[in-house]
Amino acid sequence: MLVRGNAEVTVTLPSDREIAFTRICGRRPDLLLKAWTLPEHLRHWWGCDGSSLTVCDVDLRVGGEWHIVMRMPDGSDHPFRGVYREIVPNERLVYSECYDVPQIGSPEWLTTVTLDDLHGSTRLTHTILHRSREARDGHLQAGMEAGSIQTLRRLDEHTAQMSEAAFH
Repeated sequence: MLVRGNAEVTVTLPSDREIAFTRICGRRPDLLLKAWTLPEHLRHWWGCDGSSLTVCDVDLRVGGEWHIVMRMPDGSDHPFRGVYREIVPNERLVYSECYDVPQIGSPEWLTTVTLDDLHGSTRLTHTILHRSREARDGHLQAGMEAGSIQTLRRLDEHTAQMSEAAFH
């Protein structure tokens, strides 16, 4: 198993098809799940630095679909979509995901978000399971590791604002 990390996120390759990102967030699991599943919060943090969401649709139920279009600083749009497979409130979220560009035939991957309550903070583990080692390695070579680390940092920053707003 490969392990890389910085002060914020630990990146591991738990198997030949997986990439896992782990971050300790100073927020409760329920707040993190709201940020991960409600469009009004997703719009503030989902994506790498400098990106924004032009589309953010969520049907949060098992079998429900989600669709996001991330606009990059250069103006290019990157559509993603998937289907929710499992929802365990404040503990676990599982959904399919793919880069939604039919002409390139992007393979689907399975994303699992696990929220472990540490009584005052949460261990968030974001695991991506690919269909093959080649698909995983291609995803890494495309720069998704840096983008995912930025995204988790943005999530933490946004949930800090959510947490502060709850007290005002």
